[in-house]
Amino acid sequence: MTIIYEDRDLIVIEKPCGLLSIGTGRDRARTVHTILNDYVRKGDPRSRNRVYIVHRLDRETSGLLILARSEAAKLFLQEHWQETEKHYLTVVHGTFVPAEGTISSNLAENSAHRVYSTSDAASGKLSLTGYRVLKEAKGFSLLDIHLLTGRKHQIRVHMSENGHPVVGDRIYGRKNDACGTLALHARSISFTHPVNGKRLAFETGIPDIFTRLVGRIGEPVVM
Repeated sequence: MTIIYEDRDLIVIEKPCGLLSIGTGRDRARTVHTILNDYVRKGDPRSRNRVYIVHRLDRETSGLLILARSEAAKLFLQEHWQETEKHYLTVVHGTFVPAEGTISSNLAENSAHRVYSTSDAASGKLSLTGYRVLKEAKGFSLLDIHLLTGRKHQIRVHMSENGHPVVGDRIYGRKNDACGTLALHARSISFTHPVNGKRLAFETGIPDIFTRLVGRIGEPVVM
């Protein structure tokens, strides 16, 4: 786990694939939350320092994650979340047509914790996923995803329901998908600092899984 930026109010990290953002009742393994709590406490179990989760990434998703160092900073970032620009990279199966657009649906979750689109607006939450095809190769499409809302499994469900599941998705993807890594990466994020009001922007590199799937990626993500 790499710290990209840190000040007295927040920490921005690059989360690796396979690490939970925060623990659940079912899984109490090491998480971003526990690791960074240890970090800000500097080994002192009596320290009152802690970090606060602002948003989450799925365990299998890599990329940029913001954590606040106070409850006030967390609340500010969450209250202004619609002003946050979030771009992901993903590789999906097939040729995506049209090459640019926005997917819109109401997402709901069933008792098995599987997310799906529903025509019933009362039982689902409006979810918007902007996308643009950056490259096509070897039967795959590389997409820049502009996440306009942040629902659970939103990108994965929207890609799957449009017939182009994310490569390596063991929940919504193809059963014969041999890729052991989910090809979904939170590439860039831009937001307003909770205290000084400055606009901050961060961008990461491209994980090896993407170049293995579609070759060299030369076009940067535009925020």
